[in-house]
Amino acid sequence: MGEEKNSNLSKSYLLGISLAAALGGLLFGYDLVVIGGAKEFYELTFGLSSPVIKGWAVSSCIVGCIVGAFFVGKPADLFGRKMMLSIAAILFLISAAGSGYAPSFFQFIIYRIIGGIGMGMASTISPMYISELSPESIRGRLVSLQQLNIVIGILLAQLVNYLILKSHPIPEDVSGAALLDTWNGQTGWRLMFLAEGFWALLFFFCMLFVPHSPRWLCKVEREEEAGNVLRRIGGEDYSKMYLADIKDSLKGGHHINELAEILKPKVAKIVVVGIFIAIFSQWCGINVIFNYAHDIFKAAGYNVSGVLFNLLIVGITNFLFTIVAMVSIDKLGRKKLILAGAVTLGVSYTLLGVCFNIGSQGIHVLGLVLLSIAFFASSIGPVTWVLLSEIFPNKIRGLATSIAVFAMWIANFLLALTFPSLISSLDFDKTFWLYASICFLGAVFIKLCVPETKGKTLEQIEREVTG
Repeated sequence: MGEEKNSNLSKSYLLGISLAAALGGLLFGYDLVVIGGAKEFYELTFGLSSPVIKGWAVSSCIVGCIVGAFFVGKPADLFGRKMMLSIAAILFLISAAGSGYAPSFFQFIIYRIIGGIGMGMASTISPMYISELSPESIRGRLVSLQQLNIVIGILLAQLVNYLILKSHPIPEDVSGAALLDTWNGQTGWRLMFLAEGFWALLFFFCMLFVPHSPRWLCKVEREEEAGNVLRRIGGEDYSKMYLADIKDSLKGGHHINELAEILKPKVAKIVVVGIFIAIFSQWCGINVIFNYAHDIFKAAGYNVSGVLFNLLIVGITNFLFTIVAMVSIDKLGRKKLILAGAVTLGVSYTLLGVCFNIGSQGIHVLGLVLLSIAFFASSIGPVTWVLLSEIFPNKIRGLATSIAVFAMWIANFLLALTFPSLISSLDFDKTFWLYASICFLGAVFIKLCVPETKGKTLEQIEREVTG
């Protein structure tokens, strides 16, 4: 049935729409990482000395993410996914210009929070929007563009930071407060933030030309427009078939109380599963490797140049194995991939813990770190976004996705907050064993509770998880 009704798909049209929406992921990745290259310079510019204040400068955008993810769900259901993505693009643009201009630390933080709100909105809505436009046969690959673009955004920020710094090399004998008098100390770090404005403008421009989600159009009783969008994607027969299925799933749901709907036992169960998937994607511990790779590699015996080279290899590995996931997700299925990722990540963490426990240092530690990145990037990373965009019913998808992504950002914040304390009290070995335990326990939950959504329409998934 799937192949027959999807035989006339305009895949180039779908790809173009998905790439446009996934630019939200690129800006997400860029905004998250760009601050790393500017950190030393803006700290001097604003005279930051307290570790708490320095930490606030880095983490303020995550607070914005939490706010954006929490509040975007209801507006997305009222005004549409396209409108919210356009607003996110504007917020990214304001943040890029403001962070690069900011004459005071207070203004810098405000603009970083604004960018964070855009990140929270885009990370919630982009995969949802792509999912609602995509047929089941290629939905996994298209939604995975979100994770791929996050990875590209991270690499892009690292590249832009590197090129800006290299354009005006800092003399080797210049360090500390003297860095403030260099071109990078005055101008370069600001350009790192301003460069994001180009991608924000591109994102906004692309949003002018993409259609509204047909499922949202049906939800707000604009069925003729929904039919036109579906017709553009797959032709007349495709449009009639999907439109009838979507309308059936929305019966009686145009004016429902979404919060009351979410609290119904069968719906609440799948919302809890979604929240678990979102939290597990953070508490599986992979962001510890991304955020604290410098400390991990130093503890493994690498010098500064070795650490920087290893960070580059980590980024490339993350990119390549995200592509592996995109190729396999619609063939192997979501549940198999995320289950395999949980188990293999648990094994690699266990071995990393052993290395730190016995004081074994060197290239094998780098190898285990790269294996961890590869296991995550080819499974949990992209599959999380795909599942969160698929498993919630049409009637409450905006609000439910918002709740799950809100939980994800809270989990991200807590992970980053607790890691230094865990290292201090448990050391590296026991900390990695703790994350390994979380991965193995997560695998049990995934095996028992997470549904397989491969090859099913969103309406079919809804009937199975709430029927």
